[in-house]
Amino acid sequence: MMADENKKDEAEKTEAVAAPAEAAPAPAAEAAPAAKAEAPAPAADAKPAGKPEGRGNNRGGGNNRGGRDGGGRGRGRRNDRNQKQDDGDELIEKLVHINRVSKTVKGGKRFGFAALVVVGDGQGRAGFGKGKAREVPEAINKATAEAKKKMVRVPLKEGRTLHHDGKGRFGAGKVDVRTAPPGTGIIAGGPMRAVFESLGVADVVTKSNGTSNPYNMIRATFQALTSQTSPKSVAQRRGKKVADLLGRGGSKTAEADAEAVTE
Repeated sequence: MMADENKKDEAEKTEAVAAPAEAAPAPAAEAAPAAKAEAPAPAADAKPAGKPEGRGNNRGGGNNRGGRDGGGRGRGRRNDRNQKQDDGDELIEKLVHINRVSKTVKGGKRFGFAALVVVGDGQGRAGFGKGKAREVPEAINKATAEAKKKMVRVPLKEGRTLHHDGKGRFGAGKVDVRTAPPGTGIIAGGPMRAVFESLGVADVVTKSNGTSNPYNMIRATFQALTSQTSPKSVAQRRGKKVADLLGRGGSKTAEADAEAVTE
C-alpha cells in the first residue's frame, strides 16, 4: 500500500511539473507575432520620410548648384571669346616672317621659333612686334601682343595714300616711299606690302635698297612712316590756315584741297 501511494505522489508531481512546461510556450508564441506585427509599421513609415528624401534633396541641390555655377562660368567664357573675336575682326594681322633656330644640347637639339607680325586697323594705325617660343602658335601670339602695344598713327591723304614722299633707314636697310594717284595700288614687296595693307594704304610706290632682312626692312619702313606729317598739323604748328600753306605751291584750288584734308 505504501508503495502504491508513493507511485501516485510521484505521478502527480510529474504531471504538475509537465503542465506548466507545456503551457509556458503559448505566451511566447503569442508575443512573437505581436512583435512582428508591430515592428514593420515604424519601418514602413521611416522609409519614405527618411533616407530616400534626404538623398534626393542632396542630389537635386548638387545638380542645381552645378548647373548655376556652370551656367555662370559658361557665360563668362563666351563673353571673353566674343571680345577676342571682336578684337581679331577689327585688327588686321599679317605674319611676315618665321625663323627657326636650334640649340645643340647633350641629348640632341632643341628647336625654337621667332615670329615677326604686323598689326593694323586699316585706318591709319599700325605696329609690328616679334616673339620667341618653343612652338609657332605661342611665338605668333607673343609677337601679336607686342605689335598691339607698339601701334603708331600715320596721317593719310584722303584715307588712301601718303601726304608726301619719305625715306627711312635702319642698319643696312634703306626704303623710299612715295605718294601715288588713285588706281596705282600697292607697289611694294615682301614685308613692306604687309605694312601698307595693315595700315589701310591703297595707293603707294615703294623701293627697297640694301639688305633684305625683314626685321631691318620693317623698322626702316616704320621710320619713314613716322616722319610723315599732314598739312593740318603743320598749319597748327605754324599758326596758319591750311589753305595758306596749300596756296603757296601755286594751287588754284587751295580752299577745296584744304577742306578735303582731314588729318
